[in-house]
Amino acid sequence: MRLEVLSKDDMNALSRELSRAGIMNRTREEVTPEISHYVVVKGTYAELVEKAEGIGPLQESLDELEFAFEEIISDWEVGAGKALDGLFDESDLGRLLVLTALIESGAVVEEDGKLVLMEKPVLDGLRVELRFPIDEIEEYLEELEKRFETGMITEYTMEKRYFVEVMEVDRELVEAALEIAEEYATEESIVEAMFDGIARSVLADVILELAEKHRKKNDLIDALLEREPIVVEGERERLNIYFDEEAIEDFLKELQTLGYLKVKGNRIWV
Repeated sequence: MRLEVLSKDDMNALSRELSRAGIMNRTREEVTPEISHYVVVKGTYAELVEKAEGIGPLQESLDELEFAFEEIISDWEVGAGKALDGLFDESDLGRLLVLTALIESGAVVEEDGKLVLMEKPVLDGLRVELRFPIDEIEEYLEELEKRFETGMITEYTMEKRYFVEVMEVDRELVEAALEIAEEYATEESIVEAMFDGIARSVLADVILELAEKHRKKNDLIDALLEREPIVVEGERERLNIYFDEEAIEDFLKELQTLGYLKVKGNRIWV
């Protein structure tokens, strides 16, 4: 069960808390690449609006641009200066695109740390560059290439990531680890770890139950494969657990390391 945290300090703190609670764990650091592909659509606002019919993501972006433009320009007089933080919100991509287009068109210039409106711009004439994650616009690619000036941007990000791996299969220890992790780990990794922990705990229980009847490893694995998928029923949800023979071989070694059973050759002792 793997939990991701945002810093080395959090990784070490979570590991210490788990160890104090008697929960076996180990830390892990990885340098991982993140690769994102974007389709770029360029043109004046009027050109894009004219040809955007039927392309949902593009129409939505153009509506956001129109709203952002009206918000920015409505109370901005020619010759007046405004601070950047009063015009730009990092969470509002529409505002960023509009301000970029205004600066590139010469309608807005920077003076003494402020942005000054030089002339009242017309939205239709602003040249904009919109980009969309390729997986969000894949179904429209052919139409986009036919109608617009398009391009591709690929972003490669190398980042250090920090993890704490919980090496327990006991359900109570798994639940205790998840509770401790709430203070340190990312929400997404906690959700993933919850299902991983439940699945591993259930699978371990089934293996130990079958090992009481099947003292040979190959017989145990065959019996386990016959029961695939193992199903965990909740009040309103269901978890299906799938596995293959190689994965079970590794999981048996893990259970042996944790002291739940012993494997020697083809023999198993619980």
